Amino acid sequence: MSEYRFHLQKYRLGNRYACPQCGRKRCFARYIDEEGHITFPDNVGRCDHEQSCGYHYSPSDYFKDHPDANCNDDWRYKTPIKECRKEKPPPTHIESKLMEQTLHGYSVNPLYQYLSTVFGKEETERLFALYKVGTSKKWGGSTIFWQIDANGNVRTGKIMKYDDKTGHRIKEPHSMVTWVHSELKLPDFTLRQCFFGEHLLTDKTTTKTIAIVESEKTAIIATHFISDFIWLATGGMNGCFNKNAVEVLRDKEVVLVPDLGATDKWKSKLPLLQTVCKQVLVSNILEVNATDEQRQRGLDIADFLLMTETPQMILQRLIKRHSTLQHLIDSLELVVVEEP
Repeated sequence: MSEYRFHLQKYRLGNRYACPQCGRKRCFARYIDEEGHITFPDNVGRCDHEQSCGYHYSPSDYFKDHPDANCNDDWRYKTPIKECRKEKPPPTHIESKLMEQTLHGYSVNPLYQYLSTVFGKEETERLFALYKVGTSKKWGGSTIFWQIDANGNVRTGKIMKYDDKTGHRIKEPHSMVTWVHSELKLPDFTLRQCFFGEHLLTDKTTTKTIAIVESEKTAIIATHFISDFIWLATGGMNGCFNKNAVEVLRDKEVVLVPDLGATDKWKSKLPLLQTVCKQVLVSNILEVNATDEQRQRGLDIADFLLMTETPQMILQRLIKRHSTLQHLIDSLELVVVEEP
């Protein structure tokens, strides 16, 4: 139970709605009255897309716009309710066998197809195996980013559709994002997200600095280019920045690498992280070096890393110009060799 009388609905299957502002589905949480006296209109709530949409119509905003709604009673909507907290249920886990069954089928995985043109199939397979990235048949072939905690428990998986030519998320006619537990329609599922890549935090990696980004795809790409760090992803601007999730970072050295435009938002998370981390810094390397146009687009570190062509990218460009080149490569069993 929340300590506040008016609060957003806790996530449950089927209680996320279309945002009244941006129109995207299953991204809008509504406010409820803990005491059950007030039923708010459907537009009183908050959109999950804080950066691109930002819609948030709170109970206090509603009462200001509709003073008659609480004229006959002292709702005291700003005052915390004194109550006994109920113990939170433990997170539900998905069977590892289900996750393992998805670690193939990469011929229809658009992100795998794109990254193969960037890093080659061998390196892409290594990265997918490292992060345990799966394939879903959803939307004709999508990518599953499994969230596996430090104890090896599968919390859930985020299913996302990408363009196999550009590596960008499909956002039109709508954003193609869903969750494994939602697709399975698991009853009484308690979602408690963890960092993407958290399973990489083993005894052998405790001396490495942990770098945290927003996007799962970014964590994978950054691992190829900068292997000195353990790259984790929050899965969103706020993502796993909560007291329970950050506990896994206890006594670790951490650097936050926010997307352009999100630096101040992530700096606000420092007090929380400083209570558990040995050291935590926010990198401003992107903000310092970005152009105004890049800031407007909200690029992340992966976008900058990919601005330099890899040998595999150069080869793919040549194959597009000379289609017979691929036949020659296959016939002679040639491979790309990168300089040490």
